[in-house]
Amino acid sequence: MIQTIRGTRDILPEEIALWHRIEAVASEGFRRYGFREIRTPIIEKTELFSRGVGESSDIVNKEMYTFTDRAREDRAGESITLRPECTASVVRSYIQHRMYADHSPGELTKLYYIGPMFRRERPQAGRYRQFFQVGAEVLGDSDDPAIEAEVIEMLDWFLGELKITDTTLLINSVGDATTRGDYLVGLREAIEPDLESYCEDCHHRYATNALRVFDCKNEACRALISRLPTITESLDEASREHFAQFRAHLDARGIGYTVRPEMVRGLDYYTRTAFEIVANSGLGAQNTIVGGGRYDGLSETLGGPPTKGFGFAFGLDRLVMALPESEAASRRAAAAPEIFIVSLGDEARAHAALVARELRRAGIAVLLDFSERKMKKALALADKLHARHALIIGENETASRRYGLKNLAEGTQESLAIDEIIAKFA
Repeated sequence: MIQTIRGTRDILPEEIALWHRIEAVASEGFRRYGFREIRTPIIEKTELFSRGVGESSDIVNKEMYTFTDRAREDRAGESITLRPECTASVVRSYIQHRMYADHSPGELTKLYYIGPMFRRERPQAGRYRQFFQVGAEVLGDSDDPAIEAEVIEMLDWFLGELKITDTTLLINSVGDATTRGDYLVGLREAIEPDLESYCEDCHHRYATNALRVFDCKNEACRALISRLPTITESLDEASREHFAQFRAHLDARGIGYTVRPEMVRGLDYYTRTAFEIVANSGLGAQNTIVGGGRYDGLSETLGGPPTKGFGFAFGLDRLVMALPESEAASRRAAAAPEIFIVSLGDEARAHAALVARELRRAGIAVLLDFSERKMKKALALADKLHARHALIIGENETASRRYGLKNLAEGTQESLAIDEIIAKFA
């Protein structure tokens, strides 16, 4: 028997209603805040991620699915990667299609995406090798921290709509890329005496980008990392002011937060503001449900014009796990058919198809039973399929054009014409 590849999974019909709910709420939030959808390819040139995400990141070093695409065997081919994240792809599209060309000063390009990403990570709860993200990017010539606060405000509304309320917003500033050099020198000096006690991955991070050491989840390393100087202590004046304004905008919106000085996020393109939203219960150690930050300079790295950027992404897989059971149950119930038609006899079965068509055209979800069953077994099947009503059609109903509509939860039944049924569900 052929099964799914390790680290991938099927999202079965019983769960898809939860995914639809999250996607619908996200789309509504994006509409309210002026974002437009973009869809980029799932394969890109490897260079996009090695330059954009950063050679020192774990994503580029260990987790990308990369292969050589040969159009013909006599050609060398080019290196192609399944996208491990989408910010670099969105910025690439922003540059390629010159979305900035006719912008007025201060005008922003606000884009969002929904789709699959691919990373060769160790599979664990809420983390898969093919996973699905929803994310958004704000691009333009402004780095006003009010932009960041507005995005956080949108996320706060989004999580509230999903009734995911037991969360904490963690924020930090990772400083300006141009003034980070002195801090990195001091950080390497602080790590060096204990370097042999760090894990192999941290040795690589130390050699390529010492800031990435803060990403390590190894418990032995965490104890050492807790003693290291944080970048928050070494911010330049402009970054300090930017971070203070960002916090002030959050305060003005009544959005609570915790400053986490050791949080740097796992991508090389971040500058200044970085943030995560973590669930305080239900997800265990892998409890980050939203992450993002500012990435001024990424456009220039990819060959584009000087551009400020701020964005976030959340994993649909993990957010589904974070839904409270009451919300999950109501979403599953909402996806169930409204009416299950029970037809008794050949003539009634033929007529039932016409009734189902009229009801569906009126927007009502209807299931037809194509097998011959006794009334009791037909009603048992309707209950098993979680239908809310059964519509009973026999010879008398076919002749009178009035049908028995039975509320399966309450056990009540009434005789209605088709226009009365449609009006009842309008």
